[in-house]
Amino acid sequence: MQVRAEQVRAKTTRRFLLEAAARLFDERGYVGTSISDISTQSGRTSGAIYFHYASKENLALAIVQEHFAAWPELIGRYRSAEFPALERLVALSFDVARAFRDDVVIRAGSRLWAERSAIDVTLPRPFVGWLETVTGLLEEAREEGALAEGIAPDMAAHGLVCAFFGLHTVSDALEGRRQIEEGLHDLWLLLLTALQPECDARALIGRAREQSERKRPAEAPVAVMEETPGKHPGKTKAAPPGTTPRKRKPAAKSEGRRAALAAVPPGHRREGAG
Repeated sequence: MQVRAEQVRAKTTRRFLLEAAARLFDERGYVGTSISDISTQSGRTSGAIYFHYASKENLALAIVQEHFAAWPELIGRYRSAEFPALERLVALSFDVARAFRDDVVIRAGSRLWAERSAIDVTLPRPFVGWLETVTGLLEEAREEGALAEGIAPDMAAHGLVCAFFGLHTVSDALEGRRQIEEGLHDLWLLLLTALQPECDARALIGRAREQSERKRPAEAPVAVMEETPGKHPGKTKAAPPGTTPRKRKPAAKSEGRRAALAAVPPGHRREGAG
């Protein structure tokens, strides 16, 4: 039991440090972030960071690996779904867009891969999996009679992947991906006209977006900072599912004072290489 508890604590700490580093890498880039910065951000000593990640390079590698590890489960939800392949492709793209917008580890992994020349480790090769996935879905769409005559799935997949990640690059540069879903909607209006000229593109996109919303998983427990008097401020715990994590309030001297204390704002929760 004790060994198991220690393993859980170590896993939680590693994730906490990874997310703290991801926030800095996303904001400042690899060169602009030091282990000292990560120590300040996380409330952990540099020694503690080196204990879990032997170097800044290894920490960056872990974030990029986590970025790539997020996709197989997400893709699987749409490869096995029971609605038309073209709609599944559009729905998947919206789910991926939200991940790039909302998940700091996804965003940091993307930026780190773009800055790979500055990182002295071998990083995973991007986009190959996306090309295979999009090609497979377009092949299914062709079997369903949903592609225009003369559309080659592999060639179309290459263009779609380039367009999708190009959109992310522009959206990130211009408005921090805040309008990425609106931009993706407009991009699909253009692309679907070429892929399926007779379709009602707006209706298809609407159905796909509804499906992607339905398939969003429940939010996982969040690792949050726990400030306990007399203990290291970097200690973490998992907030129960469905609850909003909060920093612990200081002890009040009386019930009246305790009732008067305002709630501390919610704590931290958890886009480009593919």
